[in-house]
Order: sequence, then C-alpha cells, then structure tokens
Amino acid sequence: MKIKLLIIAALAPFVAAAQTPNFTITGKIGNLNAPAKVYLDYSSEGEGKSDSATFVNGTFKFTGNIKGIASSRMTLSREGIRDKEIYASGIGDVIYMNFGKENIHISSPDSLYNAKWTGSKVYEEMKAFEKEVGPTVMTVHHNANVLLKKATPEQQKDTAYFNVLDKKVKALRVSRGQKMLLFAKNNPGSYFALQALSESVSGYGVKSDIALPLFNGLTEPLRLSYTGQGLYKILNATTITALGSKAPDFTQKDVNGKSVSLSDFKGKYVLVEFWASWCSPCRAESPNLLKQYAAYKDKGFEILGVSVDHDKAKWIEAIKKDGLTWPQVSDLKGWESDARKVYGISGVPANFLIAPDGKIIGSHLMGEVLNKKLAELMK
Repeated sequence: MKIKLLIIAALAPFVAAAQTPNFTITGKIGNLNAPAKVYLDYSSEGEGKSDSATFVNGTFKFTGNIKGIASSRMTLSREGIRDKEIYASGIGDVIYMNFGKENIHISSPDSLYNAKWTGSKVYEEMKAFEKEVGPTVMTVHHNANVLLKKATPEQQKDTAYFNVLDKKVKALRVSRGQKMLLFAKNNPGSYFALQALSESVSGYGVKSDIALPLFNGLTEPLRLSYTGQGLYKILNATTITALGSKAPDFTQKDVNGKSVSLSDFKGKYVLVEFWASWCSPCRAESPNLLKQYAAYKDKGFEILGVSVDHDKAKWIEAIKKDGLTWPQVSDLKGWESDARKVYGISGVPANFLIAPDGKIIGSHLMGEVLNKKLAELMK
C-alpha cells in the first residue's frame, strides 16, 4: 500500500503539470451578453478540440493546452448558434488564425472579424505572412460576399458587376499561390513557410517535383515536426499510389468503434472512397455508388468509405441520410486524417480502385468513368 501511495505521490506533479493550461485567450467585444457566444475550434499536432464561452458584458475567456502552434477557427454568434454563423453565405463573424502557448487578448467595439490581437507573437507572424503573400482564401471570399451584400439591387443583377468581382477574387488567389512558394524558399525557418507549402500542395495542386525541393530546404525541426512529416507523406504519395503500386494499408475505426483495415478486403476489387459529410460533390456521387454497389457487391466488389470528418454525429447522420450500406471508417481527424496523408489526397471526393492482389488499378474515378471501368472488370 505504501509503495502504491508513493507512486501516486510521485506522479502527482506530472499530472498537475499536464493539466495546467499553456494558452489563454481573453476577449472584449462590445457589451455583448447571453445568448451571444464565442466558439473556438483548434487543432495542434493532430489533436483537435472545441470550446465555447458565453459573453458577460462583452468579455469571454478560453484556456487550454496545445502541443505546438495551433490552427484555429473562432466564431461569434449573437444567437449562440455556431453553425448558422459559419455557413451564413460567407459573411458570418468567423476568423481563422494561428496561435501558440501564449496569453492573448483580443478586442473590438463591434465584431470578432475586426478585432485587434495583442500578446501573440505567432499571430503577428501570421499577419506578416499574409501581408507578404496576400489574404487567405476565406478572407477573400468573405470580403467579396460583404461587397455583394452591400451592392445595390441593380448591381446584384448585373452580370458585368459580378464578373469584375469574380475576376478580382481569382486574381488574388492566383497571386497568393505564386507568392507562397517564394515565401517558403526565402523563409526556410518560418513555421509559415511550412504552412505555405502545405497550402500550395493541398489547395493549389502544386506537384511534388516542385514542392519537395522546397520542403527539403526547410530547417530540420520544421521537416521533423508533426505537420512536416504529414506533408512529407503527401509529397511522396504520388509514387506510393501510382498505378500498379501496392495500395498502402491503413486501419481506422467504423461507426461502432471496431477497427477495420484495407487489407481485410484482400481478394476483392475495392474502391477506397474518400469523402466527408460536408462535401456536396461527395454526397452527389452517392446515388451512383449505391447503384454500382448493388450491381457488383455479390461479384467480388467492395467499397470502403473513408471520411475526413471531425464530427462523428454528422458523419453518421450523412451515412444514414444517403443510405450508404458499405463499410465506413474514419479517424475523425478531419483534414489531418492519416489515410488522407498517405494517399496524398488534396481534395474530396477522391478514390482509388484496388485489384484483388492489392495493387492500384485506377484513381479518381467518378460517374460514368467509374461505371465503365467496373463493367469491364465484372464481365
């Protein structure tokens, strides 16, 4: 008994240290009170968390633990309904930012979107990065949607007015894409150089032969970081998932928490279908997949759905609503999904068709292209 007590006593300082918050975010937005709430969704080194706080005379506070620099989304809803604000036609009071193990204060007389940040070196570095490469895609679209809302009824019906605005949005996006690669080259020790490369690959489709030399030029701590290793997997996925290559095995849990591996389906034709509950094109493909599955499931064909969702409830709801009957798995890490990184997916929907011997024989097959391929295989 004494030995057990000594062990517990010895561990106590470590438990206490693990529970001590290493970041604090306090805020003052006008004089808001309940039901107004602010929501914080953040992830650091593969661990995602969500929190919320109710306003008291405009003030709120968040505390928590992160392993490294966090990527986050903060949402202010005067009605206390987060999703309504996030999906409010691109004009919701929502911001995306990075922060570190810091004591941060944000303030604004009216909105979260216009708030000023103090106490965060990481945030300052992020803003300097954006100043150099241009605003994020979310910021560009938010500002464009605000302009559209403010436009006169005549302007909103004017195709020329919309085309001019659309042209500006596309130009800003192209400019950011070009400048990010240059930033990565000129700032090999910056965390945002790594972010720039990640966005270039996943958001702009920059190929490995361009991105990999820039990645190799980053400092060793960045390359060996969680984000760095994830990007390295993606950059090497082109070779790993080439046609004729053996499909990388992976294991994730199904809706009931049971572990399911790709190798469990060896001996069948397997379509590994990457999707998400929030992905409209993915959901639009579901009826076609249902038809193909019904036609060939008894002839050696299987589908393995791999979701890049964060929210388990929404994932399960989408499966039920679309009537999907094939095996479904997810590690619920969202875009940090391990399987997504291994297969180098830069967007969903995406898929890989695997032969009974475990080799990849097709990729990114949708609609009639998929149907024709399956018809040939299942003769």
